[in-house]
Amino acid sequence: MPELPEVETTRRAISQFEGKVIESSKVNNPNLRWKVDKNFESIINNFKINDITRRAKYIIFNSDNYSILLHLGMSGSLRILNRASNHFKKHDHVEFIFEDKKIIYNDPRRFGSIHLTKNIKSHFLINKLGIEPLEKKFNGSYLFSICSKSRAPIKSLIMNQKNVVGVGNIYACESLFEAKINPLKESSLLSEHECTSLAKCIKKILKNAIKVGGTTLKDFYSADGSAGYFKFKLKAYGRENEGCLVCDEKIIKTVQNQRATFYCNNCQI
Repeated sequence: MPELPEVETTRRAISQFEGKVIESSKVNNPNLRWKVDKNFESIINNFKINDITRRAKYIIFNSDNYSILLHLGMSGSLRILNRASNHFKKHDHVEFIFEDKKIIYNDPRRFGSIHLTKNIKSHFLINKLGIEPLEKKFNGSYLFSICSKSRAPIKSLIMNQKNVVGVGNIYACESLFEAKINPLKESSLLSEHECTSLAKCIKKILKNAIKVGGTTLKDFYSADGSAGYFKFKLKAYGRENEGCLVCDEKIIKTVQNQRATFYCNNCQI
């Protein structure tokens, strides 16, 4: 599933369309997680994009009157083609057509979504989201204030979008490994020092992943067709029974909330 670095990488790849006009759109299949608005094509005609932003794992096309809210879901991706190209892939659901190019939204599993809204901040997918992890106000003090009130495992807490957005499974595992904190540890047992360390590690891991285009494990490619190379930097995720890069103990795999968790039982306390 595309996580924050992959979504940010995609946003940057399509930032070339800021200031451009979506002359028309084509909905090939409206049946995503939520059905695409039946009036989508008519509303999007001559839609001038003021800017393209990201909130959590959502990409947002902003205009004067509407915003397009796009989520890649489990398997979604965007790709850029020349307008004249007739190359069609299975699961190409929506096309945004510009003067000389087009952006195509593809989603094999259809867990993604595309919404139109006049007020992005009040949209039901946005209005309850937590703090952005790369903002200054996400720090040790903030994290400690949340952890001190929670008995949830720390990995579950940092993956809860109401606490902090965009820290998906891969980067939660990697951040906790970097901070030497056991993902199963009860949040309320973390010291303020540990919370400060973890907040710094989350920022570091996410920034490093963005620099190399995210993580391509199966089918993620950015809109410009480039793969993400952070998979070559993974120290915990996906390394079950391999030697820890710090102490050489075998990396353990367990399951938390139906997600695979990888950690070193020796290094991560």
